[in-house]
Amino acid sequence: MLFLRITAVVLSLLVLCSPAAPAAENFSIPILLYHRLGPTVADGMTITTPVFEAHMKYLRDNGYTVIPLRQLIDHYLGKGPAPKPKSVVIVEDDAHKSVYSDMLPIIRKYRYPVTVFAYPSAISNAKYAMTWEQMRELKQTGLFDFQSHTYWHPNFKKERRKLSPESLNALVMTQLRKSKARLETELGGRVDMLAWPFGINDDFLIGKAREAGYIATFTIERRHASRSDSVMKLPRYLLVNADSGKAFAQLLEGNAVRRNVAY
Repeated sequence: MLFLRITAVVLSLLVLCSPAAPAAENFSIPILLYHRLGPTVADGMTITTPVFEAHMKYLRDNGYTVIPLRQLIDHYLGKGPAPKPKSVVIVEDDAHKSVYSDMLPIIRKYRYPVTVFAYPSAISNAKYAMTWEQMRELKQTGLFDFQSHTYWHPNFKKERRKLSPESLNALVMTQLRKSKARLETELGGRVDMLAWPFGINDDFLIGKAREAGYIATFTIERRHASRSDSVMKLPRYLLVNADSGKAFAQLLEGNAVRRNVAY
């Protein structure tokens, strides 16, 4: 009995003297969202190719590390460490053809990982979009991952005003499941991340995304993602051509200029 009591006391002292478990690590990371590249600013979401390359060069020259989006999501899900200071994520929405013609050569040069959110109805159909063959070529580089942007990029806010609850539910689930299935069939790999069209989301839509098998979803807000954000509602910077030079540096530091961008 005396031995047992002594053992219990020793164990208690060890517990009391052991260092406390470290608190969850704080972090702040910008998710940079691009749409279209080109020689001139054709619309509000076009970034000229020289400006895009200047962004990539600035990241390299100023000690930033571009990490895969999957790595960031793994941390939110408790499967990996927090991103280190000066980490950045690069994503693109819509699978525009300029990803293949303009972005690919620059990404190959800098060897940065990129996640493309695509809506399959446009692929190999719309003149502005890439083809499945081009997307497969990008994936083979090991630098590009493809995730869902719904099936045909609906405006769920407008659809809600037109449809009954039952019809809206059916539309949403079709958009989420059909996109996921088509991308996985055509490109292989795991499609479980979703960028909301126009950034529109709410509790109903997020619930449907979970039901359809998505583990992370993304909106459009000009701020860094941090530990306090929900993995189902992560912010991204929708970049425009004016986000260059000093404005780009300020954005990376968390002091982005306010902009009204017509999506």
